[in-house]
Amino acid sequence: MAVAAESTTATRMSAPPSFNVADFPVPHGREEEWRFTPLERLRGLHNGTAEASGSVKTAMSAPDGVTIETVPRDDARIGRAGKPVDRVAAQAFSACETASIVSVPKTTVLTEPVRVAVRGEGGVSFGHTVFDIGAFAEAVVVLDHTGAGTRSANVEVVLGEGAKATVVTLQDWDDTAVHCSQHNVLVGRDATLKHVVVTLGGGLVRISPRIAYAGPGGEAELYGLYFTNYGQHHEHRLFVDHDTPHCRSNVAYKGALQGQNAHAVWIGDVLIRAAAEGTDTYELNRNLVLTDGARVDSVPNLEIETGEIVGAGHASATGRFDDEQLFYLMARGTPADEARRLVIHGFFAGLAQRIGLPCPGKRLMAKIDKELRRGTHESHGGCTCQGH
Repeated sequence: MAVAAESTTATRMSAPPSFNVADFPVPHGREEEWRFTPLERLRGLHNGTAEASGSVKTAMSAPDGVTIETVPRDDARIGRAGKPVDRVAAQAFSACETASIVSVPKTTVLTEPVRVAVRGEGGVSFGHTVFDIGAFAEAVVVLDHTGAGTRSANVEVVLGEGAKATVVTLQDWDDTAVHCSQHNVLVGRDATLKHVVVTLGGGLVRISPRIAYAGPGGEAELYGLYFTNYGQHHEHRLFVDHDTPHCRSNVAYKGALQGQNAHAVWIGDVLIRAAAEGTDTYELNRNLVLTDGARVDSVPNLEIETGEIVGAGHASATGRFDDEQLFYLMARGTPADEARRLVIHGFFAGLAQRIGLPCPGKRLMAKIDKELRRGTHESHGGCTCQGH
């Protein structure tokens, strides 16, 4: 097991955000934002050789009152939450002739989630989806990814003043799948965001949430759960841009790994700009390594440009399976396999409860139980749990 942890200034992109692919050089792997990603496994998403050749089945459902539109990519509502920050995201935008916009009217309180199910059926596909949550509206959005293929997609979330939104994205791909996605979120004045990433499968998954604030009083909670198996590369890169006074953010990600060449990467960047007085922020990453041969790279970054803040901190830790906990349970009559399962469930339980939605935690635990029962160092197909 190799572990890297460091604390430096927040990373800067090699080029300014842009929708134009030509504004980004082809990465070679030595750039800060690409140094952990195995470029040879991206199937051309980074260098322009990947062309839309596959198919996906996308099913969207929403409660009454929610509008779902298909619009051209030059629609004025696209890009309000931010532009692509790397070549892969820019390529995804350029490859899409149309985008989907899901709008929740102001003051609307949804009693059922907005659901977007994406199932890959092989080949390369691209996508762009915007979720527009009106002022003082409340909504839960669930994006569920399954199947096979190569997928690059951008997601935007715009929260109006006083809005409350929970956005859950699940990656439960087959072992051969590649998935890259940039999530841009703009949190309005006094709005509240809960952003949840659950990664259970996929040969290579790279999710990049980016948070910005449109006015004071915005709050963002970013939670993540991941289980990385034999040969899989799961990468989560977060950036919280505190450029507005009196806003808050809290980041907590937990992951477990097992099997040879299982590789998890977590990058947590928080920037508190000079104008962002009264900021309160904290980020946390914890990793549990279950077997030899797995690797974690965990890099928390915190840059502060003003001393007038409420608080700021970060923590990262990676450890092996606790044999003492296992021995404690076994000494009280718990079989070894069950004791191991209980310890792993306990590791995730607290964060799963904070998420507050049953499905992400249930699917994660079901995935872990499935892999532990098989007792192999190979990765297998995704969870069959239904419902959210």
